[in-house]
Amino acid sequence: MKQHIFPSIMAKNQQELDGLLKKLKGVAKILHLDIVDGKFAPNHSLDFAYHLSPNFRYQAHLMIKNPELWIYKNRRHIDIFIPQFEAIESPSTYITWMKELHKPVAFAIKPETKVKILQPYLSAIDTILVLTVHPGFYGSKYLPAELTKISQIKKINPHIKAIVDGGMNPKTIPQATKAGADFFVSGSYITTSTHPQKAMKELEQALQ
Repeated sequence: MKQHIFPSIMAKNQQELDGLLKKLKGVAKILHLDIVDGKFAPNHSLDFAYHLSPNFRYQAHLMIKNPELWIYKNRRHIDIFIPQFEAIESPSTYITWMKELHKPVAFAIKPETKVKILQPYLSAIDTILVLTVHPGFYGSKYLPAELTKISQIKKINPHIKAIVDGGMNPKTIPQATKAGADFFVSGSYITTSTHPQKAMKELEQALQ
């Protein structure tokens, strides 16, 4: 399986979003949208009536309270929804709903969340996003100890795909690969770079 790097997008208004979409054209085919409501995490991103470019496919990391309403409204133009596990009241009900929508079952977990809390649901989950930073901002402090969760999760479900999100650069991405990560999200290193295409190549080279 080919490993993929997804540039992430945080924007406070349509003008900022349009600038980032233009900047990332030709850099990647799939973009990672960071949705933050100011309640689950202390920041705001893409919490306005935005318009997306048809040039990309999208996955959405939902750092919001009550993510089900957002998912229902956006179910047609987002491929993968990744709500925070901590924000889902009934994981079993949510998993059933995703299967009914024919969407992959994915969750993100905060650094504070232990794998044992996920354990009853792991056999039904397709993708897990392990945050190696505290959520809500670009450039938060990298927490390498969180990478140990990947092997714990894959021991229970070897088929699960693991995304690492936070602090990915040419020095840290090999650590995430070694820990068992399949996919990687990069905000600070690619999206905020002056030369995002060059930054993407540097990360891809670091994977080899």
